[in-house]
Amino acid sequence: MHLAILGAGNVGRALATAWMKKGHVIRFGVRNPQDADLAAFVREASPRISAHDNASAVAGADVVVLATPWSSARAALASCGELDGKTIIDCTNPLRSDLSGLEIGLTTSGAEQLAAAARGAFVFKAFNQTGAENMQDQRGYAAPLAMFVAGDDAPRKATVLQLVRDAGFAAIDAGPLTAARLLEPLAMLWIHLAFRMGRGRDFGLALLDRKK
Repeated sequence: MHLAILGAGNVGRALATAWMKKGHVIRFGVRNPQDADLAAFVREASPRISAHDNASAVAGADVVVLATPWSSARAALASCGELDGKTIIDCTNPLRSDLSGLEIGLTTSGAEQLAAAARGAFVFKAFNQTGAENMQDQRGYAAPLAMFVAGDDAPRKATVLQLVRDAGFAAIDAGPLTAARLLEPLAMLWIHLAFRMGRGRDFGLALLDRKK
């Protein structure tokens, strides 16, 4: 597939690295495609990865992956041009600047607000529940880490779930997009354990079924 990743930070680069190994073609959408650090990453990564402005990256993409900070998410989507009919994976979390909690939640979610801003697109919540290190490399874990996916369109969700599996996770359908109200606080738990409880970033969440 042709994937547009908006944002080339730790999450965007980790997902790009995982997906290129599965044969996907990745176009980063960034404000400055000539950024020297990003250009070096692209050169070293693969000819299947390139950097563009947001609108150029999204044009013709099968899936758009929003991997910007929450504070930049709306502006990034607005800069993409026509998004009608696009599948968008929202990796963001509406965090307060000091990581003490979420700006919004429980009766709505960041994903739902972004879906309202990108009317006509199909928004899914995923890749928000763990750190970029686990997206890049899951070696050392006894089982694949869980990644929950929330969204409303069943055929498109199948594509998102496959991309989750391609990134090395156990893909779990969490239900409609309103379930993002649960997944964003779940991300807050991971952040709380990693930073406030001193666990560090080398851990993840798994979903285990009891053997019958």
